Amino acid sequence: AKMKKPDVKLVILGDMNVGKTSLLHRYIERKFKDTISTVGGAFFLKQWGPYNISIWDTAGREQFHGLGSMYCRGAAAVILTYDVTNWQSLVELEQRFLSLTDTANSDCIFAIVGNKADLTNLKAAAAETGEERESNGNLAGAQFPASPKMHKQVQPEDAVALYHRILRYKMLEEKCSPPAEAMCFETSAKTGYNVDLLFERVFDMVVPGILKKKTEAMSNTVDLEDCSDMQRTKLGCCG
Repeated sequence: AKMKKPDVKLVILGDMNVGKTSLLHRYIERKFKDTISTVGGAFFLKQWGPYNISIWDTAGREQFHGLGSMYCRGAAAVILTYDVTNWQSLVELEQRFLSLTDTANSDCIFAIVGNKADLTNLKAAAAETGEERESNGNLAGAQFPASPKMHKQVQPEDAVALYHRILRYKMLEEKCSPPAEAMCFETSAKTGYNVDLLFERVFDMVVPGILKKKTEAMSNTVDLEDCSDMQRTKLGCCG
């Protein structure tokens, strides 16, 4: 089948081992699986209503860092991903990855995503379905631990603060941008917690840009038949 042309591009950035590829697999394939580190980048095409959205999964390793700006070129949305149990992974977003988005669209939308919430949030851990618990060796309905498995190093307010700094860096007015509360997420690729919410909200945010782009393209289209009629009329008058 012929590959459909994407209407818009979305890019996922973040340090290695924060779960970028797992998030994408959870959303696209509806399941969690252990993955190896992405080499370079990977491309997925998602149909969202009548629109086709390309999603680029990028490598977090230092040796592939230079490719990030190429993948971000023309992006309408960027998902900056960190690990809620690893403070440094949040720091890396600002220090290493934010500058890569300079090649994205000037009105690019940003989402800040803290993955691996199941390790620190009992509600996120409980999002795992009964079928998945059985496949993972746990009985459906089994009791979850009374306390989180790991210490949470990044709080929601830390992600919100980063979002505001990104808007300043990109020279975007806060009143004209989506609110931080709508664009900062905690997710779990393992259990699916907030994964659908993340992608579908970002998709909804980029749709107006797609419509604007299509409208501008139509308004800039020249009707050759009308031009021919006009030319004939002018020639007739001159005669």
